Amino acid sequence: MEVYNDQYIGGRWRPSVGDGVITVINPATEDSLAVVPAGSAADIDSAATAARATQRTWGATDPGTRLIHLKAIHEGLVARRHEIADTMTAELGVPIGFSTEIQTGLPIAVADSYVEILADYEFTEKVGNSTVYHEPAGVVGAITPWNYPLHQIVAKVVPALAAGCTVVLKPAENTPLVARLFARIVHEAALPAGVFNLVTGLGSEAGTALAGHPQVELLSFTGSTAVGRSIAELAGRDIKRVALELGGKSANVVLPGADLATAVTVNMAYIFSNSGQSCNAWSRLLVHQDQYEEAVTLAAEAASTYVPGDPTDPETLIGPVVSARRRDRVRGYIQQGLDAGARLVTGGVEAPANCERGFYVRPTVLADVTPDMTVAQEEIFGPVLCVLAYRDPEHALALANGTAYGLAGGVWAADEQSAIAFARRMDTGQVHINGGRFNPQAPFGGYKNSGVGRELGRQGLEEFLRTKSLQF
Repeated sequence: MEVYNDQYIGGRWRPSVGDGVITVINPATEDSLAVVPAGSAADIDSAATAARATQRTWGATDPGTRLIHLKAIHEGLVARRHEIADTMTAELGVPIGFSTEIQTGLPIAVADSYVEILADYEFTEKVGNSTVYHEPAGVVGAITPWNYPLHQIVAKVVPALAAGCTVVLKPAENTPLVARLFARIVHEAALPAGVFNLVTGLGSEAGTALAGHPQVELLSFTGSTAVGRSIAELAGRDIKRVALELGGKSANVVLPGADLATAVTVNMAYIFSNSGQSCNAWSRLLVHQDQYEEAVTLAAEAASTYVPGDPTDPETLIGPVVSARRRDRVRGYIQQGLDAGARLVTGGVEAPANCERGFYVRPTVLADVTPDMTVAQEEIFGPVLCVLAYRDPEHALALANGTAYGLAGGVWAADEQSAIAFARRMDTGQVHINGGRFNPQAPFGGYKNSGVGRELGRQGLEEFLRTKSLQF
């Protein structure tokens, strides 16, 4: 077991202040993987001070010079992709195939996209008798989640650096090892000291200190809606800008005449991949009442292919959830659904067969779910699909929009234009039409309680810019 006692601050690894530690647990085996420091408010202050000291210099650097560093970060991610995938499988429990293709491949693609965007981005423009400058927002505090640990780091840190901001990163306490690996990649990319800083720690101390630090000018947070509200309140005391990517309860709507079998099969991949631990997971399948039982049967058949197992086995499609607390929470939601009258199609609250150790949850499908049930309204964040029936498209739209969230979703129809027309009326930030692929250059973010601001693409870069105009 590796034991670390340092933080990456001011361009070097230095001892953490205080003696608090975080033990990193392998979710599949429950064995201890490593110990990292639980950074204190003093560590955050040192990191923020280092970031502030170099921010103006870095912000004034020619974009071409920043581009060289971004290319080096991208190359470092590519060179270490196998080490990254193995690390995430160990600390998150995600199957190695998904870890390699998505958990590692997606952030590599995102980093590459910002190399392209920065190469062409115009930071100055003429508007009538004005010159408009797009300037760095300043020191960025980035607080990232455990479910896509490297993707969310890259989606915040890389565009912030491209914009000319300096960064203090506080990663999730469950998955700090890939964050340390990313810090080594950034160090090898030879950024000036203090441009990027890493402090591992608990949200209650390090996260709170970062959100409220007076030298942090923009806070980018991904996580639960409840924590997002607290972050926004802390940031609001200093009128600090925030970008919040929060929870979701996404609906996948299958309209009459659509390819039902394909829609259900793809839905199962969306809800069971990453053990259902995705904010944009299609956790609600909405099907016309005339096709309801057929859809439930198809869901059961597709679910049977997701057999929980050893995440290091390339054949495994679903691993454990991240922690014992998360496992118990997801099982509790399943029981709530059953107590409220939902029908158990497959899965349940018992441990999966042959998974005596580890934080495993059975892939679960609940039918006869009504919109008033807790499982239909709250984000479960586990491998649990709720199937709801609708009477007509207007009823389907009301169900799709009938939660506090609005992050993502899917629409399936016999023709693309019908799907687009329906999707345009959904109160959600991103919708996939007839199984359209995820695009890492398209803006990602939510409506309502799913957050404010956007990540990825040009809009993701512009989250880290502020605008000044000079009139002549």
